[in-house]
Amino acid sequence: MRKNTQDEERIVSPSEQPDESELSLRPRRLREMIGQNKIKQNLMIGIEAALGREEPLDHVLLYGPPGLGKTTLANIVANEMDTSIRITSGPAIEKPGDLAAILTSLEPNSVFFIDEIHRLKTTIEEVLYSAMEDFKLDIIIGRGPSARTLRLDLPKFTLVGATTRAGMLPSPLRDRFGIHHGLELYETEELDLIVRRSADILKVEIVSEGSLEIARRSRGTPRIANRMLKRVRDYAQVRAQGVITREVADAQLKLMGVDQIGLDDFDRRYLIAIIEQFEGGPVGLETLSAMLGEERDTIEDMYEPYLLQLGFINRTSRGRIATRNAYGHIGAPYRERGSAQTDLEY
Repeated sequence: MRKNTQDEERIVSPSEQPDESELSLRPRRLREMIGQNKIKQNLMIGIEAALGREEPLDHVLLYGPPGLGKTTLANIVANEMDTSIRITSGPAIEKPGDLAAILTSLEPNSVFFIDEIHRLKTTIEEVLYSAMEDFKLDIIIGRGPSARTLRLDLPKFTLVGATTRAGMLPSPLRDRFGIHHGLELYETEELDLIVRRSADILKVEIVSEGSLEIARRSRGTPRIANRMLKRVRDYAQVRAQGVITREVADAQLKLMGVDQIGLDDFDRRYLIAIIEQFEGGPVGLETLSAMLGEERDTIEDMYEPYLLQLGFINRTSRGRIATRNAYGHIGAPYRERGSAQTDLEY
């Protein structure tokens, strides 16, 4: 899926941007990671058990909205297992030979991380099945009637797959993961701790009200929180003697068009389109995509999860519907939609 330039420019976009590096801010151990407590506890038990048996950890599938820490968790698994990690993405593996080259070069018990694993081609998934299940690699030599299959032994490894669209994974691939974890949006209190930790690493002076203000507007996403922190740090350095207060954070985020609950200009355009041009909905996603000039998948995966969490929209079988909360936020009089709002979600 092509990343839209508009998305790259949004500070509240949860996708990683080309010029962005958060390596220094990422926790390296489970004990350093804030939030996702149930996942951390389950992973720690699995890792300790695998280390005790001197075996690789079962294959791990991580799913959820972008920016919540799937890549970070993959690196943490490798660190906790005291092994190396090989990182790639679904679109980067174009042919079975690309996958074979990676698999045959893995170190024993290492971690192999595939981001956007739902975008693997079917021919590559079929090669991956035997590699995950039996640690074998089937290579076809020759063509036609004379073709034969050569089976190679692979070093045992842990595959960590990450996806924002778990429903798009075929069942044979999904079932080969022994560990499944869904990451959820973070609470404001957790994001506040993340902002403080990042400010300490970046050696930025920040008061509690300042970190809380950034956390409140971060849409439940650590990546967005860290991105906002860096931009507010710049503002504080130039105009506020380097100290991030609530007033400093508010001034910079307003300058970037981010309101009190983390919505930006695109979010408001989205809500206004439904409320004013379609009388609150329902309106189809394809129509919204064409009107807003944004890809359907980008709207569905990156913009709508937070609006759903806020209770500003409903997804129904007939399309998107704006709720009373959305009307109140943009200051429009509420229009009752009758039974339309009770349609089943799709």
